[in-house]
Amino acid sequence: MNEYQDEPAHRQSRPERVDAPTVEALGSLSKALETTERARGHLYSFHQLTGGADLELERAVRLLREAGHAEWAAKAEAEILGRDVIPGLWTFQIIEAYNETYYRPFQELERSVVNALAQGRDHLYEAEMRVARRTLVRLDPTARPPAADG
Repeated sequence: MNEYQDEPAHRQSRPERVDAPTVEALGSLSKALETTERARGHLYSFHQLTGGADLELERAVRLLREAGHAEWAAKAEAEILGRDVIPGLWTFQIIEAYNETYYRPFQELERSVVNALAQGRDHLYEAEMRVARRTLVRLDPTARPPAADG
């Protein structure tokens, strides 16, 4: 059975008393949160890339020592290896602070607004855009994919 078959058809339809400007505002809020999601992903990339670089630097320090360059190995180890990326913070702490002070409050706000203004219905703006665009090309404008055969 298709996972969409159990979803009520009205889930992506505009609730009564929700006007077009509200739908547009909710769409903008959703887009802002989605952009924040992407920014958060980049923080995780930064975290993983920096951690990988630090592990590779550790290898470079070992290889410099083995190659007879103990002074350069010691300098890299003392000045860079395991260093805070911002004074007092490693990358995981930056992510934790971002999540705590910005990301989660943003998520909670968006959810509260959608619940209060649109009965918890997500992506109304996009659902209406889909219907309008599919209607323009005379395709089935329903909000859900077709049921799977068999």
